[in-house]
Amino acid sequence: MPETFTVKVEEGRPATDGNPSAGPVYRSIYAKDGLLEVPSDLESPWDFFRNSVKRNPNSKMLGRRQKTESKAGSYIWLTYQEVYDAALRMGSAMKSRGLNPGDRCGIYGSNCPEWIIAMEACNSCAVSYVPLYDTLGPNAVEFIINHAEVSIAFVQEKKIPSILSCLAQCSSNLKTIVSFGSVSTTQKKEAEEHGVSCFSWDEFLQLGCLDWDLPSKKKTDICTIMYTSGTTGDPKGVVIKNEAFMAEVLSVDDILMLTDRVAAEDDVYFSFLPLAHVYDQIMETYCISKGSSIGFWQGDVRFLLEDVQALQPTMFCGVPRVYDRICAGIKSRLSSAGVLRSTLFQCAYNYKLKYLEKGLPQHKAAPLFDKLVFDKTKQALGGRVRILLSGAAPLPRHVEEFMRVTSGSTLSQGYGLTESCAGCFTAIGDVYSMTGTVGVPMTTIEARLESVPEMEYDALSNVPRGEICLRGNTLFSGYHKREDLTKEVMVDGWFHTGDIGEWQPNGAMKIIDRKKNIFKLSQGEYIAVENIENNYLQCPLIASIWVYGNSFESFLVAVVVPERKAIEDWAILHNVSDDFKSLCDNLKARKYILDELNSTGQKLQLRGFELLKAIHLEPNPFDVERDLITPTFKLKRPQLLKYYKDHIDQLYKEAKGAMQ
Repeated sequence: MPETFTVKVEEGRPATDGNPSAGPVYRSIYAKDGLLEVPSDLESPWDFFRNSVKRNPNSKMLGRRQKTESKAGSYIWLTYQEVYDAALRMGSAMKSRGLNPGDRCGIYGSNCPEWIIAMEACNSCAVSYVPLYDTLGPNAVEFIINHAEVSIAFVQEKKIPSILSCLAQCSSNLKTIVSFGSVSTTQKKEAEEHGVSCFSWDEFLQLGCLDWDLPSKKKTDICTIMYTSGTTGDPKGVVIKNEAFMAEVLSVDDILMLTDRVAAEDDVYFSFLPLAHVYDQIMETYCISKGSSIGFWQGDVRFLLEDVQALQPTMFCGVPRVYDRICAGIKSRLSSAGVLRSTLFQCAYNYKLKYLEKGLPQHKAAPLFDKLVFDKTKQALGGRVRILLSGAAPLPRHVEEFMRVTSGSTLSQGYGLTESCAGCFTAIGDVYSMTGTVGVPMTTIEARLESVPEMEYDALSNVPRGEICLRGNTLFSGYHKREDLTKEVMVDGWFHTGDIGEWQPNGAMKIIDRKKNIFKLSQGEYIAVENIENNYLQCPLIASIWVYGNSFESFLVAVVVPERKAIEDWAILHNVSDDFKSLCDNLKARKYILDELNSTGQKLQLRGFELLKAIHLEPNPFDVERDLITPTFKLKRPQLLKYYKDHIDQLYKEAKGAMQ
């Protein structure tokens, strides 16, 4: 096994006028002779699908659980040929509604076979698809439809009312709505009042035919425009061309071929991460390219693990919160299993961990214990999983270790952005020393670190740290209609991610910080913290606020300096005679301020995950003397965290206790 998994292809450069220093440029050892490129016979993701249909027309492709009145039953499947025919008909129907290559089609709904059929219909007629989703905040769907000039939208049945409600603002672009299921006469009427035609899935299918001339496609065509949050202001439309999308899919195959085993017709993928995001789109397109099967969840997190049991997937892409829940479930069953079984489990766990740490691959570290002890824990994900992938937020080390030891599967943590077309780094599943890192660059990308002097990160030091910058074949082609924002992040061919990384001795990358005041919660939602603080400052009861969250937690907490008069007025009203400092410790006073802050947040249309779960009341204003703010009153976040660390830990403890 190599000592390091990257190769240097360019030296670093010192700081010059106005430009910070940058470290050397590295590639994956698996791409040392050149980055992976898309072969000349592939022009569009449609080619992946078409080739799989030719090879395996009767293989299972898309499955969903059959529902009866009382419960969900077993999975029922559409074959590759059936999906192909449906996508062709839909593509032909889109053409009959006046859509031409390069036009934009919205897809709005949770993961299901219709989502993929709509996506492939767009691919068939060279129309760019635009996922619509409402977690980007109020009016996001309306904004995206108008900004991307979406003229047709495929919409989940339960989302139809929401799309009808914004027609008054976007009917100059949107002319056709197609339901994933049925549509009522009233809904059709409401749409027609705005000059928009509304079809059920079957009605639209009937408009199309199987025999029509598909337009030619090119690598340079826009495959999709994906809107992403990540900063304050309107969502940004990330433009991804066919070539970048296909290169990413091929790089997943490449890394699995070199380090594990590629997907095949007998593999089954569990689809629950949102198809509106690039991570799951790439993984499902990869499965389609290999002729594998994709089974969809019901869309209800309460039944997620029940769906997994019914499907028994071999490939599972998760996010840290899901893996955390699986671990917690196994541990709670163990704690009630009695001393003998718990002791046996711990002995087996320690034994296998020791051999994984010595570098033995997953299947050779403890085969006997895998059979006797870990076969039961393997059942948590259905019993057949051979590849686990984690992305969207950092995976806590103890969770990663637990899954690697007990799941019977390799686990790779990856890192990527919409702008890098999903994964640009991935850990090698069977290299245990990559635990706690996001691994090495994918075979389509080169990476370097750029120094961030104001945060004291030096890309040329012995332990290189700095902003992760990317160059290669899977990068986006700019933000739609926002050249100004594109120029901010694309400098001399390098995409600046805004994430701070640290190269490890083995060539793996570890994410250690964020350059701007934006971070993700553990469920993958972006938090633009300054924007949220500005909203809360509109509450008249507070003087200042520091909102805190991180990517290992699913909610926000805050340290708040209340207005003295507001607290004292509350005390008089409630017959409390404490002084100001004691009032700040009063649980009822804290709850009063917390409720008022969240009420302000709701009025200003903050989303659920942007509301506060717990607060600490600070009687003394944040000041320069304690190094908590700058002379211009900007919050110094690292220093605030250091100063209030114990309070923050306590707030998370309290809030989690209250949630149980």
